[in-house]
Amino acid sequence: MTLATRTVATAAALAAAALFAAPAAVAADAHHTPDSLAQHSGSATVFVQSDNTDANTVVAYARAADGTLAQKGVYSTGGKGGMLAGTVADHLASQGSLAYDRHHQLLYAVNAGSDTVTVFAVHGTQLRRVQEISSGGSFPVGVTFHGNRVYVANTLGGGSVQGFARTGERLVKVPSWHRDLGLDKATSAIGQISFTPDGSKLVVTTKASGQSIDVFPVGGVRGGPSARPVVTSTPGAVPFGFAFDSAGRIRVTEAGTNSVGTFTVGRDGRLTAKGTVPTGQTATCWAVTAGNHLYVSNAASGTLSGYRVGAQGELTALGNTATHPGTVDAAASSDGRYLYVQTGAQGTVDEFRVGPKGALTAIGSVVVPGAVGGEGIAAG
Repeated sequence: MTLATRTVATAAALAAAALFAAPAAVAADAHHTPDSLAQHSGSATVFVQSDNTDANTVVAYARAADGTLAQKGVYSTGGKGGMLAGTVADHLASQGSLAYDRHHQLLYAVNAGSDTVTVFAVHGTQLRRVQEISSGGSFPVGVTFHGNRVYVANTLGGGSVQGFARTGERLVKVPSWHRDLGLDKATSAIGQISFTPDGSKLVVTTKASGQSIDVFPVGGVRGGPSARPVVTSTPGAVPFGFAFDSAGRIRVTEAGTNSVGTFTVGRDGRLTAKGTVPTGQTATCWAVTAGNHLYVSNAASGTLSGYRVGAQGELTALGNTATHPGTVDAAASSDGRYLYVQTGAQGTVDEFRVGPKGALTAIGSVVVPGAVGGEGIAAG
């Protein structure tokens, strides 16, 4: 082992050790963020990734009292965006390529064209680039975090996930937290990666040759993901994006059947199907929750399909709401009152107010510089 190799390995080991010596982490979702913390962190913000293939950027917006957005800054990630072959409105063909850690005031962005991840420190609507680090694979399209763990999904080369330990404002790659998915190397493999709300499991949706929902229990002596995932095969469904409701159920968009599937997640990582609801739209690929409501994006229809989540988890359709063309990734404000939706055909973000019963009211839109086909949005 060379000196450089020993240095990297030692740094990873120290970071992992610090991770497990730390107090229990604050949960990553907005529902566990105290009001005072949300106010201190500048929660009235929205961040949008351009995924520009010449130079990737993150555009920061301030949210006014009425929910409308005002551009405040454009920040270079230091890397390049990417464009998968055949894509038009969704160059990354994924959900969750931008992630905002409100508790630690950090923003994570993937640079698909550079195979890297950028870490920004957040100060209101101002960003300070801290680090750009290798994603540990080819063409990163998703990033997720819980406490001091950060995981990145790489969609090409058979698909892989790579874990990092966060130390302060920086990430340290942990080699033992890498998992190859062994999918078709010629196609885009991954739709989304995310921790479960309690941080005990890592969920990955696979498309193309996979068409499965893979669940990695996280923990054990070394703190990384299980050696192999618990795989729930969904042939023909093409699972893409997903979101969790307040009870921890997972709502998965199924692009192959243009529907929403509901699953419960067992302690061992096994999923139990609880039903499927068709949207009646085309290219149903992204999902987001806002309070007790679920909204899914239908890219080819240019619509959002809304649902009310019942006490027993049942979904009641609220109808479809039109957007600009190419409806893709979306984010809800932490109070659940506003919904922001990327529309990739023209590189815009559509703004909506969420009514008490879940109805959406359009309140405006903004054009994101250089973001035609871009994906990645996070809201405070």
